[in-house]
Amino acid sequence: MDKVIRDAERMFAKSVVDIETREDGTRVLRSGIPLPDSYSRCVGDWLEHWAQARPDSLYLAERDENDEWRKITYGEARRKVVGIATWLLGQHLSAERPVVILSDNSIEHALLSLAAMHIGVPVSSISPGNSLMSKDHAKLKGNIELLRPGVIYADPVERFAPALAAIRGLHDGVVVAGRSSKVLDGAVPFSVLEQASDESAVMAAFEKITSDTIGKFLFTSGSVGSPKAVINTQRMMCSNQMAKELVWPFLAENRPVLVEWLPWSHTFGGNHNFNLVLRWGGTIYIDDGKPTPAGLDKTIRNLREVAPTLYFNVPRAYDMLVPLLRQDRQLCETFFSRLNLIFYAGAALPHHLWEGLEVLSEKVTGTKVTMVSSWGSTETAPTCTDSHFEAERPGVIGVPVPGVALKLVPSADKLEVRVKGPNVFPGYWKQPDITARSFDEEGYYMIGDAVEFLDERYPEKGLLFDGRVGEDFKLLTGTWVHVGALRVAGIDAMKPVAQDIVVTGHDRDEIGFLVFPNIPECRTLCPDLPPDAPMIDLLMNPAVRQRVRQGMAMMKQTGGGSSTYPSRALLMAEPPSVEAGEITDKGYINQRVTLSRRADLVEYLHADVVDKTVITVHSAN
Repeated sequence: MDKVIRDAERMFAKSVVDIETREDGTRVLRSGIPLPDSYSRCVGDWLEHWAQARPDSLYLAERDENDEWRKITYGEARRKVVGIATWLLGQHLSAERPVVILSDNSIEHALLSLAAMHIGVPVSSISPGNSLMSKDHAKLKGNIELLRPGVIYADPVERFAPALAAIRGLHDGVVVAGRSSKVLDGAVPFSVLEQASDESAVMAAFEKITSDTIGKFLFTSGSVGSPKAVINTQRMMCSNQMAKELVWPFLAENRPVLVEWLPWSHTFGGNHNFNLVLRWGGTIYIDDGKPTPAGLDKTIRNLREVAPTLYFNVPRAYDMLVPLLRQDRQLCETFFSRLNLIFYAGAALPHHLWEGLEVLSEKVTGTKVTMVSSWGSTETAPTCTDSHFEAERPGVIGVPVPGVALKLVPSADKLEVRVKGPNVFPGYWKQPDITARSFDEEGYYMIGDAVEFLDERYPEKGLLFDGRVGEDFKLLTGTWVHVGALRVAGIDAMKPVAQDIVVTGHDRDEIGFLVFPNIPECRTLCPDLPPDAPMIDLLMNPAVRQRVRQGMAMMKQTGGGSSTYPSRALLMAEPPSVEAGEITDKGYINQRVTLSRRADLVEYLHADVVDKTVITVHSAN
């Protein structure tokens, strides 16, 4: 039986960091733990291993049409993968004609991905938002025109009919309809893919796979520039998991069980989490919920039934989850019952959520849950740093993982970080000019982020994410505003009202906040209002506005000058839009897109004559 391990010293390898310091102030950081020369050749090796070693172990589970868990073991998954791969071999596929998946996470999504990679064919899971939330399908058209897929999977296919019609002239591939499709409209039913099996042909193709074989094309979120197809090789994905094995040795004693919603179209869910489970023969319960008001109930229902051993999510989700854990003792006990650690990524975790999770876990288990984070990107598959120690505070992204070198280059008053290692991508598909501009003269990938040391005297205590280099700006005084740190400080100071914040003030005298409110928490502050009170009444309620004002005053009193606190704030009645790109797949807010889309509100916020809806530190409104 797997063990529940909550002792960080037993869970993790000792943190060791080697530093090379150069004359110009540049520092190169490497892990003191060496990465072996050899490790898994491809992700398919893991499926082959577990199908033989533990064929009856549960691999994947999802809700069926009757709301029951539909389950598949490793042995069943391998048999289905061989059958699907047999059909794929007849479709004349290659890197020039890959498999594209338009749908959400599902068992068929996983099997089709694994089958394609089992015969050396790249797979590209594209965010369903590009198909379902766009009116002009511009992003999807760009995706398909670049890849020219030979197979496109959609489930249910009728839901994707407008998107499929929009891209019809951009490919000559076969459309495959998922199992929940009611209307085929010329598409091939997924069941056809499983009808035949030629194991010898599949395994002949499998043996030809090398570490350089392209496993996936993953599109960037578009938070900086237009989306690009990132080549993910087998080496990138396998070196990531080898590094994880070295720094998280407790996984050998405790196979991961995940309740997972994070989209497989993104590197966090599709590489970090999906590959982690497959590497260790664990289980994924596919969560049909999301950290949205409409999807949260489904996530809670799943967490009532399944206790995860690891929980991966974004700060937005923890903001919604913590109040419910406080209210529901049974949910809280189940959630923490066999949880080894909580992992957050996508953005820094505000301190009040960190503290809340620690208090809740200690209340029901007697010990504080270990909370960790890491850092990386789609171009690094994804892990560059990892926490293999108990962090002293939120925001610590860990230290370089084995095999990875981080180059810290002084830039203005920041340390720009660049990356080299077997986890780094070879380039963007069919975009050599963009690829060339992405690497420096020493071959380091210029990721565009900044970091700082938690304590320069003790680098093994980890690095802090210091925002994107292009996100920060200067006030008219010439003072730099560090957007990432300021955003997190603001969310924490204005708890529980602020769910997220966009920082304004570029080329202005003072900082402003566009505050996206946590509506359920705001309603708890207003017991005098009816539950269905209009949004404007809620946001203009004195209790809500006073809480924001108190947070602003607290930030000002902390000291540090005008670049460390907002002078004015505006509560947003319209939530951030996924369709417009204000929220990315992994749940963090895109500062640049939001500022552009809401430029009129930024002007309104900073107007010389302050409107009554704008909250200022000293105002009484």
